[in-house]
Amino acid sequence: MAVESREKRKAKVIEVLNKARAMELYAITQYMNQHYNLDDKDYGEMAANMKLIAIDEMRHAEMFAERIKELGGEPVTQGDGKVVKGQDVRKIFVFDAGVEDATIDTYNKFLQVCREAGDNISVNLFQSVIDEEQVHFNHFDNVAGHIKDLGDAYLSRIAGTPSTTGGTTKGFAIKPGGGA
Repeated sequence: MAVESREKRKAKVIEVLNKARAMELYAITQYMNQHYNLDDKDYGEMAANMKLIAIDEMRHAEMFAERIKELGGEPVTQGDGKVVKGQDVRKIFVFDAGVEDATIDTYNKFLQVCREAGDNISVNLFQSVIDEEQVHFNHFDNVAGHIKDLGDAYLSRIAGTPSTTGGTTKGFAIKPGGGA
């Protein structure tokens, strides 16, 4: 069995990093669309958290791009998926929990590609991002559960809450007092 060349291994890593970047670009657009809709419907607290999660996804996309450039590749600029618009608030969080769950599964597979290629830096990058995606999944899953169990009582508690996130760029997973 021939040993795969370093360049071929690097190309495989760049490929999965670019696939992950495309997934992040999709998530950014999807979550910002939901942020605008939740804000428009006066679910401020939900809108604010959605925006912060989109900021986390922006950070992930940038980290993947930086690693791709370090490896000599060219980062993709298009998202992987079609944004679903006009979702009902009762469906958004179930949908997003599914997106995050699928992302975690895929990134674990991508992490293995990096490990097999001997690229521990990319392995660590994926592990870090997976940890934050788990925080997002937990949030979406919890909110979906509250909406399912408590229904309009829960939604009425959220209605009219402020949506401002201030000038933060820290996102959801690493915000003070929340997430990780």
